[in-house]
Amino acid sequence: MKNLIKLEQIALFAFSIFLFSQTNFSWWWFPLLLLFPDISMMGYLASAKTGSLIYNIFHHQALALAIFCIGWQMEIDWLHLTGIILLGHSSMDRIFGYGLKYPDTFNNTHLGWIGKSQ
Repeated sequence: MKNLIKLEQIALFAFSIFLFSQTNFSWWWFPLLLLFPDISMMGYLASAKTGSLIYNIFHHQALALAIFCIGWQMEIDWLHLTGIILLGHSSMDRIFGYGLKYPDTFNNTHLGWIGKSQ
């Protein structure tokens, strides 16, 4: 099952690259912005519950697609780009096993435990 999920996420990451290629932004924006959604981890400075909530908002693929579609439909380039980056980032995270977080600890994800905290 893990391999199937990884293949699915690889396809979504590749799709985000394709979507980006259809924009007018320079290619250097993609790698520059790709890790930006991880700023959401700062929520963990408050608490695991707050951190997981903020992290999950920034890493939810349905939200990424909604933002992308709104930006595309309304022809707002920066919003369109935001959706692409959120989708690409969340797919990349899931390829490496970092899923949406449970509120008890950063290491407990919907894809299983990460790190040595099992």
